[in-house]
Amino acid sequence: MTMPWTYRHAQKEFRSFLADAKGRMGHVMESDNMTYTAVDGVLQVFRRRLTPPQVIAFGDAIPSLLRAMLVYNWRVDAVPLPFGTRAEMIREAQSLRKAHNITPLNVIEATAYALWRHSSHHDLERVLAGISPEAVAFWTVPGVSAKELEQRII
Repeated sequence: MTMPWTYRHAQKEFRSFLADAKGRMGHVMESDNMTYTAVDGVLQVFRRRLTPPQVIAFGDAIPSLLRAMLVYNWRVDAVPLPFGTRAEMIREAQSLRKAHNITPLNVIEATAYALWRHSSHHDLERVLAGISPEAVAFWTVPGVSAKELEQRII
């Protein structure tokens, strides 16, 4: 078997993902470090609502470095939290590393936008549908066409 593309080109894929996320977050994100913190917050918010098998399934559907971020410092014994309102989950993402976090209000949508553009839609749709309607809603990008969200070739 050949090495999966996501492993061979992990850094290129991650840089492209960060560029998409940063672009959607707007002018407030001055650096990749700020964008990384925002994305990390979103992944942690989502992970807190999943069981370990769901986290693994979701991780299998996303690029390799995002998968690593998803499981980094994960407490697998934590009881999953219920999904909250979008505003509550945005505030939760903004609470990560408070002293160094200027995460914008569109952080979940911006991260979702970049995620869809760098993931297999078939795999991501299947996994999210298997988790819950709330998981599907979490990764929805309102007002953006399916064409714009097509997986990019980088």
